[in-house]
Amino acid sequence: MQASLLVELLTEELPPKSLARLGQSFADELFNLLARYQLTSRDLTKRRVFATPRRIGVLIPEVMSSAPDRSNPVDGPSVKAPTQAIEGFARKQGVSVEALEQRATPKGGIYFANVLVKGALLDSVLAQLVTEAIKKLPIPKLMRWGDGEAQFVRPVHGLVMLHGARVVPGTVLGISACATTHGHRFMGARSIALAQADEYEARLLDDGAVIADFGKRRAEIDRLLLAEAVRQGGALGAYLDLLDEVTALVEHPSVYAGGFDPGFLEVPQECLILTMRQNQKYFPLFDATGRLLPKFLIVSNMRLADPRHVIDGNERVVRPRLEDARFFYNQDRKLRLEERVPQLARVVHHNKLGSQLERVERLQLLAGRIARDLGTDGALAERAAWLAKADLLTAMVGEFPELQGVMGRYYALHDGEAPEVADAIEAHYRPRHAGDSLPEGVVACAVALAEKLDTLAGLFGLGQQPTGDKDPFALRRAALGTIRILVERNLDLSLAGLVSAAFAGYSGKVGDARTDLEMFVLDRMRGYFQETGYTANEVDAVLAMHPARINLIPRQLEAVRAFAALPEAVSLAAANKRVANILKQAAAKGESFANAELSRLKEPAERALHEALRSTADEAESRFARGDYTAYLKAFAVLKTPVDAFFESVMVMVDDQKLRQNRLALLADLRNAMNRVADLSKLAK
Repeated sequence: MQASLLVELLTEELPPKSLARLGQSFADELFNLLARYQLTSRDLTKRRVFATPRRIGVLIPEVMSSAPDRSNPVDGPSVKAPTQAIEGFARKQGVSVEALEQRATPKGGIYFANVLVKGALLDSVLAQLVTEAIKKLPIPKLMRWGDGEAQFVRPVHGLVMLHGARVVPGTVLGISACATTHGHRFMGARSIALAQADEYEARLLDDGAVIADFGKRRAEIDRLLLAEAVRQGGALGAYLDLLDEVTALVEHPSVYAGGFDPGFLEVPQECLILTMRQNQKYFPLFDATGRLLPKFLIVSNMRLADPRHVIDGNERVVRPRLEDARFFYNQDRKLRLEERVPQLARVVHHNKLGSQLERVERLQLLAGRIARDLGTDGALAERAAWLAKADLLTAMVGEFPELQGVMGRYYALHDGEAPEVADAIEAHYRPRHAGDSLPEGVVACAVALAEKLDTLAGLFGLGQQPTGDKDPFALRRAALGTIRILVERNLDLSLAGLVSAAFAGYSGKVGDARTDLEMFVLDRMRGYFQETGYTANEVDAVLAMHPARINLIPRQLEAVRAFAALPEAVSLAAANKRVANILKQAAAKGESFANAELSRLKEPAERALHEALRSTADEAESRFARGDYTAYLKAFAVLKTPVDAFFESVMVMVDDQKLRQNRLALLADLRNAMNRVADLSKLAK
C-alpha cells in the first residue's frame, strides 16, 4: 500500500539560529534512508519540511508499507569445483543445483544463485530509520532529560509516525509513536488527533494556530513587517538575517509597532540598532535617508484584538536597554581615545605576538609607510593607527564587540580628531566579510592594509598558517581583504614591499616567512579573479609572472583575454610552450647563451624571425610603458608566420655550439618579449 508518511518530533524550544537547518537535515536524512530501503521514490521535490520552535517534521508522499522483493545474485564456486562444493553452495542459498546459473569472470566461469530477498517492511524499520536520521543531524551539543538515556538537542515530548491513516508502531528517543500532535501553546488546541498524514499542515493551522512550514511562516512575517513599516512611514533597512531568527521563535506570527523616547537618538544609531535587534529581536525603522526613527516592529507569537499590553510591555523592556546604551556612550566620552592607548599594554593580542599596545606601535609604523608610498599624509595614517584599537577599552564595545571601529570613529570625532583619522579608525577592519564595503580614502586604506598585513606576517612568522579547512585566525579573509583593497581601490603598491615592511615591524621576533606569505596571497588571488569571471588558464597565465603590482592584474587579464580571442593566439601559445620547454631543457644541460651574436644567424627563417621580433618589440614598447597591455600583446600577433616558419625549418639544438647558442638566445628574446604581461604558454591546450 502507498500512502503519505508523516514523522514529527515534538520538543521543547529548539535553538532558533539552527532551526531551519535542523528541519531540512532531518527531512533529507529520513527521505534518503527510506529511498535506500526502496520504500519511496527518489524524488526529493515531493517531500514537505516542517520546522517550528517546538517541532521538526517531514511529510513524504507515496511511501510503501513494504518494499518490493528483489533478486540478489550471490557468487558461488568455480564451475570446475567438486560436485560436493556446488551442492553445498546451492543448499546454503536455498535453491536447487539445477537453478544455479553460470557466468564468466577474469578467473574463469563460476556458478551463481539468484536469491530472493524480501523487501523491507515499513513497520519494522521506520523507528530505526528515524533514530538513524536523528543521529546524523548537525547538532554540536546534545542534552539528556528525565531518567532515560535519550539524547537530543532539546527534550522530546512527542512522536508522530503516521502512514496514511495508520500509526506506524515504534519507539524513538524513549517516546512511543502516536497520531496526536500539539497546537500553539496559548492560541490553539492542546492536542490534535490526526485522522491521516495528509491533513497535518491544515489541521495544525486551523485547530492548532501553527504555521508549520518554516518558509511559509517566514514569508508571512516578511509580508506583515513590510506592510506595517509602510503604515508607520518607515523602512526596515537590512533585516533579512533577523527575519530568519525571528521565524524560528514564533509559530503564529503577528506584527505590532512600538516606539521609544526620541531623546535616545542622541546615541549613535548603530548602538540602538544592535540593542533592539540583538537583545530584543525588534525590527528598527528608518526614514528615507537611512536615519533611525524612534519606532520599531515587534514580531509576536500572539494574535490579539487589542495588543496594547504587548506593545506596552515591549516598550518597557527596551527602555532600560536604550538607557544603558546612552549611559555607556556618555561615560566613554569622558576619557579621550589617546588616553586609553597606554592601557592597551594590559590587553593581550596574541600570547606570542605581545599586547595590543605593541600591535598599534607596529600598525603606526606600517600604516605611515604605506600612506607615504601612496603619496598621502603619513602623519594622519599614523595617528589613525595609533588610536585604532583604543575603543576596545570602552564600555560600549565591551557590551557590543561588533561595534569595534564604529565607536572609535564617534569617539575620535568627539575628541576633535581629523575626519580622515576618524574614518580610518572605523574602516580599518574592512572588509570584514565577503561582499563587505571597502575603506574610503587613501588614509583609511593604508590603515586597513596595515591591520591585515600585520596579522598575516605575525602568524605566518609563527608558523600558524591555515591548514585544510581550518583557519582559526581568519588569515584567508585577511589576505582576500588585502587583495580587494589593492585591486578595487587601484593602489599602486608592491606586494613584496608590503610583505617585507610587515615583517620588518616584528624586528626578527618571528620567523622570516615572506615567501610563504606572498605565495599564500597569490593563491587567494587565483580564486578571487576566477570569481570575477576569468578562466583558470587566463588567471594562471598572469599569476605565473608573480606580478608585483596587484592593481595592474585586471588590465593584464583583460589583455590576455583579448589576445586569446585572436586567430593567431592558439599557434603562438603553443609556440611559447615549445620555447619554454626548449629553454628549460637547455638550462638543465648547462647551456649558456650570454655571449650570443644574433647578427650572425644564417638561415632565412631565423633571420626573418629575428628581424620581425626586433621590429615588433620596438613598436610595442611604448604601449607597454603607458600600460596598454592589450595593445602590447596584440602587436605580437604578426609573429605567427615567422614563428611557424622558424620551427618548420630550423633545428635549435644543433652540434655547432655557437649557432646553438645564437638560436637559444633568439628564442629567449622571443619569450621575454611576448611574456612581459603574462605567460602565454599557459593558454596552450
